[in-house]
Amino acid sequence: AFAGNTNADSVVYYKLQHSIKARFLRFVPLDWNPNGRIGMRIEVYGCTYRSEVVGFDGKSCLIYTLNKKLINALKDVISLKFKTMQSDGIILHREGQNGDHITMELTKGKLSLLINLGDTKTHPSNAQINITLGSLLDDQHWHSVLIEHFNNQVNFTVDKHTHHFHAKGEFSYLDLDYELSFGGIPVPGKSGTLSRRNFHGCLENIYYNGVNIIDLARRH
Repeated sequence: AFAGNTNADSVVYYKLQHSIKARFLRFVPLDWNPNGRIGMRIEVYGCTYRSEVVGFDGKSCLIYTLNKKLINALKDVISLKFKTMQSDGIILHREGQNGDHITMELTKGKLSLLINLGDTKTHPSNAQINITLGSLLDDQHWHSVLIEHFNNQVNFTVDKHTHHFHAKGEFSYLDLDYELSFGGIPVPGKSGTLSRRNFHGCLENIYYNGVNIIDLARRH
């Protein structure tokens, strides 16, 4: 609830501490000024929104080579938005020399995050994690994704629905390259996942640990 002014001329200004995103705003008057006439005037000002969009045709991918000096093995944060009419396609992929890989892909309109240890003989109980969120995500509307990895705790969020899980030490075993690919798997692909379809649609505002990937691609 916000208290308004008590006269006809003064302006009362409020700045929200946390940002909100909405299609509509509804204001419900709770009380009127007892000494004046009934009236209400409201103005709402929004924030600037920066949009960096890249399109994929189902045959392409965007590759980001990580700066080894800036890598923190205990922390990773990846965020992006996507929209597509295709029910299947790889959005994010990172792999290693021994078949280890992390893949995020659309499968029948649902978004899956797959963490795979290539050496199942050495770590059979922790060989694979597969988390699926959302449904009907191939509706040509924007959907937001956030992957947060702190130590062995992983948060996987799709459109504000979050799945929390503990990786039980898997990340300490993952042997990954200093390369992230968005939209597909670059050839030759060491993890044997070449049969999967590349992403066909748009990605917006791809960030890896605060780095604007699309902006880097445009400038370089």
